[in-house]
Amino acid sequence: QPPVRGLRASPRARSAMPSWVIDRYGRNDVLRFTRDMVFPIIHFPNEVIIKVHAASLNPIDLSMRSGYGATALNMKRDPLKLKSADTEFPLTLGRDVSGVVMECGLSVSYFKPGDEVWAAIPPWKQGTLSEFVVASGNEVSFKPKCLSHTEAASLPYVGLTAWSAVNQVGGLNRSNCSGKRVLILGASGGVGTFAVQLVKAWGAHVTAVCSHDASTLMKKLGADDVIDYKSGNLEEQLKTLPLFDFILDNVGGSTEKWALDLLKKWSGATYVTLVTPFLINMDKLGVADGMLQTGVTVGSKTVKHLFRGVHYRWAFFVPSGPSLDEIAELVDSGKIQPVIDQVFSFSEVPKAFLKLEGGHARGKTVIDVISKK
Repeated sequence: QPPVRGLRASPRARSAMPSWVIDRYGRNDVLRFTRDMVFPIIHFPNEVIIKVHAASLNPIDLSMRSGYGATALNMKRDPLKLKSADTEFPLTLGRDVSGVVMECGLSVSYFKPGDEVWAAIPPWKQGTLSEFVVASGNEVSFKPKCLSHTEAASLPYVGLTAWSAVNQVGGLNRSNCSGKRVLILGASGGVGTFAVQLVKAWGAHVTAVCSHDASTLMKKLGADDVIDYKSGNLEEQLKTLPLFDFILDNVGGSTEKWALDLLKKWSGATYVTLVTPFLINMDKLGVADGMLQTGVTVGSKTVKHLFRGVHYRWAFFVPSGPSLDEIAELVDSGKIQPVIDQVFSFSEVPKAFLKLEGGHARGKTVIDVISKK
């Protein structure tokens, strides 16, 4: 009776998929390739399943591989503590996806199977280094038409992080950015290369800080001034320039001590840092104390700087389909281009992680998931 067997085989064929997972936190040797990862299921009516064509790596993937933020993320995965401990494994890393919609939940009206889409999946969900991934409809957006999947996969996470910092937290937009002086610290990484192009597209004057070998790239992306942080004292170099209206800090650390003095005082000038104490505080102090401590740190810094006439803010990645729509428009109109350092095949994921760990990338490390080499 072949038909019966056929019926039984089809659900089983779809019950597992190839994926890169980790079973514990640690260094690169924790990455494991499996063909038996559980196939994602639509749990909520607004979800879609995406067949992953390409993914890319971000520093958060290294952090998550090492267990950074595990306390906070597990709380978000299971807020009511319904599951027993250690439910996060096997964990799939990877936040960016460009691919094709396979299935849609009942309330999804924007998308249909076959649509080419891109998204950044938030860190408390299973990631994109996998054949399929599930996402909420409101996290997904139509992929820019002018990009391949490999190119598109390099943008969502860094794009949304920069968008959150510059637009939602920093208050810059198309209509108020013209002629503003913007300083971007750590300009040659993924978020930096995106932010330079974004504020440039909106008409700002951009000063990019990076190492000398990235200066050609910065000029190509439209930066007006490029400062090499290795050639002498960075603080002194920047002090010779006119003051800034906006600073985006991808570097953190001691930079904060002097960088705020580079802002125009009492003019609404803003310093936005992407280096936030939130996840690390939660790991160190536990959830409640971590949130409290973070609130205290940020509150006191904000107040301290307000008295000095500048705004101090911190920003972080926010998943958002509607923001990706706006980013796609900028990409399709030629204002923003992907900056890709290297593309790896799906079998080379550990190699890609090592590349990212080496630092000093010019742009993004991308994984081509579909062409199974």
